[in-house]
Amino acid sequence: KEGSLPVWPAMINPTVFLDITVDDEPLGHISFKMFADTVLKTIENFCALSTGDKEFGYKGSCFHRIILGFLCQGGDFAQHNGTGGQSI
Repeated sequence: KEGSLPVWPAMINPTVFLDITVDDEPLGHISFKMFADTVLKTIENFCALSTGDKEFGYKGSCFHRIILGFLCQGGDFAQHNGTGGQSI
């Protein structure tokens, strides 16, 4: 549209960072590239749970499954074992 600003990919597909700590000791952060142009509702949910703006979310949750060199699975802030969850 004439007179409108271009939409840059970084604005459409932001990166979300989660800081990782163990016993209040910072270990670093994990970055996630969000593909909002493909799965907008999923990204809105993930971002809302990541920001801490709600009364529930990922802050303080644990990784309930870790396979060294392969994956860390977490995000169950309700049961802390992979069986719980909540959406916005």
